Amino acid sequence: MARPTMKKFLVLYLVPVQVMGDWAKTDPETRKAAEEKMRNDWQSWMREHAKMITLTEAAGKTKGVTSTGIADTKNDIILYSIVEAESHETAAKTFAHHPHLTIPQSSIQVMEVRPMGGPA
Repeated sequence: MARPTMKKFLVLYLVPVQVMGDWAKTDPETRKAAEEKMRNDWQSWMREHAKMITLTEAAGKTKGVTSTGIADTKNDIILYSIVEAESHETAAKTFAHHPHLTIPQSSIQVMEVRPMGGPA
């Protein structure tokens, strides 16, 4: 049986800048324990879904570029992934119970990517 054509998706892991700032002020011991739990849950999730994930990387410092210039800025993106799935719905449902969503006010956005000039 032929394998269905897989589509590619950009996944953005978002946490409001203020939430990240507040988290940095958390007691170091409390933060360390919570981060370790999150890391373990995340690694477990990644192993379970490894076949669909082609890349996951952390986002770094941000530069905003406009017609008037370039400046340091901040946004809510902390990580991104590239994943493959049969459909947009399938890709999004995969992230419905992702450990990232345990962070207060966090969200995940899943966007289909396609070659420039390709069908919408």
